[in-house]
This record gives sequence, structure tokens and C-alpha cells, in this order.
Amino acid sequence: MWPDTSDPRPIRADGEILENRPEGGVNYRLVLSVEAWPGFLPGQFLMLSPGARTRAERSDPLLPRPMAVYRVRGDEGGAAVEVLYKVSGRGTTLLSEALPGQRVGLVGPLGRPFAPPAAGERALIVAGGTGIASVYELAARLAGDVPTAVLLGARREVDLMARDDFEALGVDLRIATEDGSAGHRGLVTELLSEELASGGSPRVYACGPTPMMAAAARLATEAGRPCAASLENHMACGFGVCLGCAAPLAAGGFALVCSEGPVFDASRVAWEALP
Repeated sequence: MWPDTSDPRPIRADGEILENRPEGGVNYRLVLSVEAWPGFLPGQFLMLSPGARTRAERSDPLLPRPMAVYRVRGDEGGAAVEVLYKVSGRGTTLLSEALPGQRVGLVGPLGRPFAPPAAGERALIVAGGTGIASVYELAARLAGDVPTAVLLGARREVDLMARDDFEALGVDLRIATEDGSAGHRGLVTELLSEELASGGSPRVYACGPTPMMAAAARLATEAGRPCAASLENHMACGFGVCLGCAAPLAAGGFALVCSEGPVFDASRVAWEALP
């Protein structure tokens, strides 16, 4: 478990690449050595430069990319910070081509994290796509202290991120793939529906594609259970200046995902208005 009051102050730094390796499909694992790392809380993220820094500063692409802090080895003062990502455009393609020994600019940790379950609750963590990278630390900190089920979804088995890491935690892990190549054939929210129907006092945590999170929020509401969702809106700055990551709220108005999120009470979000 963790206190929800120990919010670490973000740093701006260059991280040295220790590893940057493919892990099947378009999935990659990036490991950065970061000095003066302040620690982080589950669900927080980094803004990473799109590719390695060079002697000649590159301005194309210009904007950094938001990436979840997957996990950290080491401690404050110096740490190996892990990021999982998918190659999906020019920025992440450049990042995938960066080599050990090169450096990547970063700002973080940023954003509001997940909160621990209340006393007597169990955790139902549901994630898909790159959202899987946002929930590993949550599962790791809950394992052994809180009854925890992790539900991971993907289109195909090769698209699943970090399955072995989750298995090593010893949590109740269930898999869903749309083509049936691993685990349940179908959507991961079908597994969530089964888990919610089993009773108890679950708290739902969700991160992944918007339709998946919207379905998780609806299922949790129907079951009368709370749901926290980590939104994955596009960001340009990461700390509330550019206003590019605004998300519509059910009560009207907008919230900035980078500074007021990325984790929100799912009932606050106007899911039908999200892209």
C-alpha cells in the first residue's frame, strides 16, 4: 500500500538508455537510468522526448510524448525507470530506434495517481492496450495486502503487454483476446462483468481504449461500485499550460487530464463526448 499524501515533486532530466527492446508485435520496453529520481505513485506519467537527444537539438517532431511510469528499480537518488510503449507514429518510431547509452529527455512524474481501495474493498483492475502500462504498479503495491484481480485485454496475444510481469505478482490474473489466441475469446469487459457479478466489495480501476473504459464505468455504476479511470488523452505539455488534453465532464465543462488527472472518478467523465 502507499500513502496518498506523499506526492513526489517532478523533475526535468535526461535519462540514459539502459535498455530499449522489442517485446512482440509493436510493443517496446524502455529502461532509463535517472539521477535524483523522486519516486512516483501508481498511475503517474512522464513526458518523454520523441527519440534520443542529439548534439543538434531536433525540433521535428517537436512535442514530447506522455508515457506511463510502468515500474522503477532502485530508489530515490538514482533509479532505473521502466516505460512500456507501442510504436504507433513518427515519435514512437524514433524512440524505438534509440540505442543504449543515448539519452532521452523527460519531465515527471506528473499527474494525479490512483488511490488505494478503502478498508474491506477488493481491487478489480481492468486494462487494455497501452493502458496495461499504467496499472502494473497499482497491482504490484496491492499484491499481498488487498485481494486483487487483474483483467488484461488485447486484440491478439502478441499485442498483450507484460503478461509475465503480472503473473509474477501472484495476483488473480485473467486474459481476454478478441481473436481467442489467449485466454477468454472476447472483450476484457466481459470478464469484468463476471467479476462484478461475483459479489464482494470491489473497487474498479480502468485504463485503456475509451470504449473499454466507458463500458467499465457503466458496469461499475450498474453494480453500485466505484470506478477510477485513467484517461489517455493526447498531451503536448503535461502540466496544464497548452490546454490540449481537456476532457468533457458529465456535470458540464472540462478538466485537464494532465493536471487534474489522468485518474478520475469515472462518474465525472462525459464518456459519450470523448473521442
